[in-house]
Amino acid sequence: MIVDMLSLLPQYTHNEFDSRHRLVIVTSQRAKYLTQGAKSAGPSRFTKEATAALDEALCGKISYLVGKEARDAIKEAKRGEESKTECIAMMTGEAAKEIKKELSTYVDDTAKPGNAPVEE
Repeated sequence: MIVDMLSLLPQYTHNEFDSRHRLVIVTSQRAKYLTQGAKSAGPSRFTKEATAALDEALCGKISYLVGKEARDAIKEAKRGEESKTECIAMMTGEAAKEIKKELSTYVDDTAKPGNAPVEE
């Protein structure tokens, strides 16, 4: 077992994770954040994100939620995403015109005269 083998390494905290599955989940989520540009929790001797994430998790440098706390945090994050979506959907009037104006400088989808398709 990987958790049993890790207990042989003195630099890692013992009994931090209740199962190897939780270790994998926490490490993979942390590796995802590191890949997306998150700052590391401290100096690491590893350069690859997955290995650095595993080292951070095993050293106890990152915290994680379980049970009801985790479910509540997920619900709160979803509410935050919904409110962002609502704000974007409610954006009308001058703000929408300004965005359309800015986008039109990058994308010109108007038909050009003389470039009409020729039918035979």
